[in-house]
Amino acid sequence: MERPNVWEKYTAAEKKKVFSFADGYKEFLSNCKTERECAAFFEELALKEGFIKIEDAIKKGKKLKSGDKVICNNMGKEIAMFVIGKDALEKGMNILGAHIDSPRLDVKQNPLYEDSKMALLDTHYYGGVKKYQWVTLPLALHGVIVKKDGTKVSVNIGEKDDDPVFGVSDILIHLAQDQLEKKAAKAVEGEKLDVLVGSIPLKGEEKDAVAKNIIEILKKEYKVEEEDFLSAEIEVVPAGRARDYGLDRSMVMGYGHDDRVCAYPSFKAITEMKNPKRTSVCLLVDKEEIGSVGATGMKSRFFENMVAEVMNLCGDYSELSVRRALTNSCVLSSDVSAAFDSNYASAFEKKNAAFLGNGIVFNKFTGSRGKSGSNDANPEYMAAIRNIFDKNKIGFQTAELGKVDQGGGGTIAYILARYGMQVIDSGVAVLNMHAPWEIISKADLYEAYKGYIAFLKEIEYFQ
Repeated sequence: MERPNVWEKYTAAEKKKVFSFADGYKEFLSNCKTERECAAFFEELALKEGFIKIEDAIKKGKKLKSGDKVICNNMGKEIAMFVIGKDALEKGMNILGAHIDSPRLDVKQNPLYEDSKMALLDTHYYGGVKKYQWVTLPLALHGVIVKKDGTKVSVNIGEKDDDPVFGVSDILIHLAQDQLEKKAAKAVEGEKLDVLVGSIPLKGEEKDAVAKNIIEILKKEYKVEEEDFLSAEIEVVPAGRARDYGLDRSMVMGYGHDDRVCAYPSFKAITEMKNPKRTSVCLLVDKEEIGSVGATGMKSRFFENMVAEVMNLCGDYSELSVRRALTNSCVLSSDVSAAFDSNYASAFEKKNAAFLGNGIVFNKFTGSRGKSGSNDANPEYMAAIRNIFDKNKIGFQTAELGKVDQGGGGTIAYILARYGMQVIDSGVAVLNMHAPWEIISKADLYEAYKGYIAFLKEIEYFQ
């Protein structure tokens, strides 16, 4: 039952492909640190690959046929891509679903203040984080500021070599006696994750002179006022590029592996679909880290609505056909899994743990305790996937998210399963999950890419 380490099967030529694919991924991960940046990146590449925007197809009255490719962008934060298959959409789709949001710090709407001649931005953490991991790191600001006239100002500060960086300070060890006696969850409070942004006072000002100097810089550099923070979306993320990890360069360290390490190979896989039997879909959603809520989360009607629009462009829309298309679909909920960490072995049940380098991971169920909040995939579906992956010599492993009663987590799988689809979680194992810097194996990334292609091409409808 032990799964082999996939590095052992690679020839020199195959290993070169693994490293080359990882280089492209590192570039993506380094440049796309928010869901907006990811969506823009994927849309730009998709258009170069021959996808057309769905709004353009609707305006032109285009009739979609087998092999046509359509992309749908929801508010710049969620993407759905369709490659029309030979079979009628009513017979179902093969769907890769991942998310492109990651844990971070969000700048509040009224953030700027001065204390002790230092200017700071107040933040609210997003997603499940260990708050103490976010102090004393170089941080960058990414996002948009929208002025009252609708003008959007892009913000990206801290990534270039000559950019300033920002950070959250921590108390020095010499004075940390009280802090060290606290539980880890309380060692750094959420309201203490304020980002230091300046210390020079504006000449001629007596009150809040440092904060006023920051406002002057914003006016000069970005043509925005302090009040424009009210309609801004600025995310505080780790500054710096994804890097090779380990003397053998077998791993990648970067911010946002969860879940961009699944989103990237999912996107790459759908670009390989030329004229599939069943319609192929790549769905990249927002807000998973906070429960898949909101207009750009999986719980919205966006995907369902886009399926209806695509079916209408194919000339076979009806409400019943949409329902059948959704029910007859097969899904890989492409999300990461916890990699076994020998430093914390007691949190894992080793027989049912994921290991770096053992290939793509399947989680039959996630959730917590008694599988609460889980999808729990059908064994018939897992058997079909096993057959496809073994036939295509794709390395895979199965796992649970740690020991029973140790903790747990969820994905978008249970939301898609509500339509009656066949769904299972599958993705890449991650060390340091939800930390500012996470680690993955290049081999697992590549096996995920190959596995996603095989899934889109070969999985068939069944009940």
